[in-house]
Amino acid sequence: MSSPWFNAIPPEAVSERFVRSSGPGGQNVNKVATAVQLRVRLAETRLPAGLKARLSQQNSHRMTAAGELLIQADKHRTQGRNRAEAWQLLGVALDRAAVAPRKRVATTPTRAAKQKRQETKRRRGELKQSRRKPKVD
Repeated sequence: MSSPWFNAIPPEAVSERFVRSSGPGGQNVNKVATAVQLRVRLAETRLPAGLKARLSQQNSHRMTAAGELLIQADKHRTQGRNRAEAWQLLGVALDRAAVAPRKRVATTPTRAAKQKRQETKRRRGELKQSRRKPKVD
C-alpha cells in the first residue's frame, strides 16, 4: 500500500472476497480459497473526477456493470500474499491513471520539409514510370 491515492479511498468503498484459485496446485486449490477479489466502488471514493475517468478507461476490462473496479490476484498460494498483490495492483493502476496525458500541439511542416516530400514523390514517380513497358504507337 504505497500509492498516495489510497487516502482518498474510504474503507466502505472497498470489499475483499476470497475465492478458489484456478490452475495447478493439487488438492490445495480445491480446498482453500486463496485468490482475492478486490472490488472498489469508484463512485464512493474521494478521487478527482479526471482520475476516476482515466482509471475506468484504462482498466475498462476490469470494470463491472455496477461501476466497480475488480482486481483479482491468484498467483500465490496464500491469502496474505494475494491480498498484498491485489492492493499493489490497485496502487499501480491509480498511479498510472494519475498521470494526465499531455496535450498534442499541432504543428505545420516547414517549407524545406514540404519541398523534400515533393521531391521524394517526384523521384518515386519517375522510378515507377521507368519500369513501365514503352508505348507502341
